[in-house]
This record gives sequence, structure tokens and C-alpha cells, in this order.
Amino acid sequence: MTHIKTRIEAQIPRLLRYAVALTHNRPEAEELVQDCLARALSRTHLWENGTDLRAWLFTILHNQYVNRVRHAARERTVKLHENDPMLAGAATQGAGLELRDLHRALGQLSENQRIVVLLVGLEGMSYPAIARLLDVPVGTVRSRLSRGRAELRQLMGFTDE
Repeated sequence: MTHIKTRIEAQIPRLLRYAVALTHNRPEAEELVQDCLARALSRTHLWENGTDLRAWLFTILHNQYVNRVRHAARERTVKLHENDPMLAGAATQGAGLELRDLHRALGQLSENQRIVVLLVGLEGMSYPAIARLLDVPVGTVRSRLSRGRAELRQLMGFTDE
């Protein structure tokens, strides 16, 4: 049991990075990761030794996120936090502006495209691992990634169209 806890602990930075990318809010992301870890630790008996632990954890995190989004949609409430990146002042440096534009462009992608783009680009996950995580065919992952990248290029002004 200690071995699995150590391996889970090693994945916390990746889980947090993905959670921040999904929620756009550090405190909410930390809460999401904490819920994910609690669920994973209480269900370690369900993880099959020899399978991809990272994919298992990301599946839990993703499902927790989807559940929160569905719950929020039912509640129809919007949480605003003082440190929300969307409420922060505009960056004064070029790189900061590009990062802000990328953040906004990612926010304009469909959720399915954004998730795949983030898992490939930010986490470096393989297409088959993402397909298992999202329970879709590998072709669907490739399609969402291709469309998401094309949409990002257009939104960022990197196309000649």
C-alpha cells in the first residue's frame, strides 16, 4: 500500500497542472485534485497493478471535474475568486499577452477539443491513453486534437485564411 501511495504522490504536480488548465482557477483546481486523491486512495484496490497509474488518476480527476460542471449547471451559480486569471489586469509584456491570448483561445474551444489539446500538449499523454481516459476511439481523439489545433491556430491568428 505504501508503494502505491508514493506513486500516486509523484503524480500530484501533473494532476494539479491539468486541473488548473480545466478550471482556470488555482484554489478550485487544488480542491479538485484533493477530491481526486481522496477518491483514489480510498479505491486503490480497484487499480490493477501493471496498468497506467497516471491514466487511472487522470480518469478519476476528469470524472470529478465533469461531475462538478454538471452540478454547477444544475445549480446555475458562478463562483468568482479574487485571483481568477480572467479578473486580473492585462499583461504588459509580449509573452504575457500571448499567454493571455492562448488562455482565452483555449477557453473558446469546445470542452471535448480543449481536454484533448491539454492532455496531449500539456501532459504529453499518448492518443491511446487519452482514448481510454475519455472512453472514446483513438480516431475520435485524433479528430478532436486536429480540429482543436486548427481552431487554436485560427483564434490566435496563425493562419492565412
